[in-house]
Amino acid sequence: MSKLNLGILGGGQLGSMLATAAKKLDINIIIYCDDKDAPAQKFSDNFLFGSYNDENKISEFINKVDVVTFEFENIPFNTLEFINKHKQVLPKPNINQVIQNRFLEKKFVNSLNIKTTDYVMVKNLKDLHNNVNFLPGILKTTTLGYDGKGQFKLNSKNDIEKIKIDFDNEYILEKVVNLKKEISVIITRFKNQTYEIYEPIENIHEDQILKFSEIPANINDNILNLSTEWAKKISEELDYIGTLCVEYFIDEKDNIYVNEIAPRVHNSGHLTINSHNISQFENHIRAVCGMNKIKTKKKFNAKMINLIGDDITKYRNKRIQENEFFFDYLKKEIKPKRKMGHFTTIFK
Repeated sequence: MSKLNLGILGGGQLGSMLATAAKKLDINIIIYCDDKDAPAQKFSDNFLFGSYNDENKISEFINKVDVVTFEFENIPFNTLEFINKHKQVLPKPNINQVIQNRFLEKKFVNSLNIKTTDYVMVKNLKDLHNNVNFLPGILKTTTLGYDGKGQFKLNSKNDIEKIKIDFDNEYILEKVVNLKKEISVIITRFKNQTYEIYEPIENIHEDQILKFSEIPANINDNILNLSTEWAKKISEELDYIGTLCVEYFIDEKDNIYVNEIAPRVHNSGHLTINSHNISQFENHIRAVCGMNKIKTKKKFNAKMINLIGDDITKYRNKRIQENEFFFDYLKKEIKPKRKMGHFTTIFK
């Protein structure tokens, strides 16, 4: 019996970890990426370098694969649709049309009677001045922003005058909540409408980039139950196949709000490689490739630290203990605010 050929769009660290999980399951991996130095190529059976809009190169990729998934959600929708006409793309491309746009994403979440922070669409400076009741707030591009990119904190009217934005893009203004903590729930939905759900993970961000994650999250049972039920409801409504992450804000009164949905494996779930019998990456591969679902169990509690920029250098020479795991993403160049690796500690 010939091996399944799984195509992955994107060649960063998520692609690397997906490829590693797939190899464990004896699946061939073909990576397509627009970065010729993409680290995931080191873990693949075949690597194709090209633009996501290069139809000829994409067609070459299609001919090499049986099914396709992706490591990040900002691949052009037209590219995903083109591939999907020839080989199945999972999760389905139309999901990205919603999730790629912060305004549509929040409208979708609210349509399920799930709370988000208050928000308003902003198309120009006048809209900002007309919505000062949303301050303090965060102005965010509706598309393509991540890790704090395309985001501006506005505390008062004075900040509106200081920002330099051309409004070529659309924005939303989100009202800031009195934040107590942030958590995420990682869920894998399989084709037969069954799930594997990881318990909530507690997250700490620095400069709007995830820095620390820990499982279990220090939350009450109501938040635990609500966050997992909402994640299940979202994945079901999307008819989602694969691993998905729902990020939440919890305010000082223990109200919970959906912040964002990530239609892919997620940074906060990296610790599942060491904390669970089946990682978020393996569950994703199993789901998109139509493999059997295996009951996912936590073996250890865990803490993870993201190694950003120069952080990576001291960890490359660190003596590793039995309960510690160092992951170097093997990126060619160290840059400020760039995720270079992570470090996980497990404990009982």
